[in-house]
Amino acid sequence: MQKIVINQRHGSFGLSDKAMELYKILVGIPSANPFYDHELDRDSPQLVQIVEQLGERANARYSQLKVVQIPDGVEWTICEYDGMEWVAEAHRTWS
Repeated sequence: MQKIVINQRHGSFGLSDKAMELYKILVGIPSANPFYDHELDRDSPQLVQIVEQLGERANARYSQLKVVQIPDGVEWTICEYDGMEWVAEAHRTWS
């Protein structure tokens, strides 16, 4: 199963300062380097580990992070409405 981190609250995806600092340590980003949580790969093993370990302490002010599992091999995308997110199977669309 694949694990993906999503936001389950209206607002926006975000990590607490503690979670962001831990992420930098785990992936080897110098602490002084600016890094933004919207740049994170949501299926990053380090991100999943942090959210699972810290629980609610991983949340930023306007986020409620959750790890969801989907079957291996599924092409996925994150959809959202007003910041509340869900994982959907990727498919083709035209407009």
